Amino acid sequence: MAVQMRSMLEVADNSGARRGLQMILPLGGSSGKKAGPGDVITASVKEASPDGQVKKGNVVKAVVVRTRKEYRRRDGTYIALTRTPRY
Repeated sequence: MAVQMRSMLEVADNSGARRGLQMILPLGGSSGKKAGPGDVITASVKEASPDGQVKKGNVVKAVVVRTRKEYRRRDGTYIALTRTPRY
């Protein structure tokens, strides 16, 4: 699974956006409507702290850094948040 359009995302930096980013569209021509780890997306800020750099309603560019579903590399290994291996 990948991150789809209109998905609500958590923020992993200290820019001031709390939890609410909503994905608008992945950047890149052949990416379609989904994005995975390492892809650049455009997102809308839905929830922000009052003293942060970004405000509610701003459209920002972001990078997807992790997903719940594991990510398979071409050499056959998986990157996942869980510690259980998947074969």
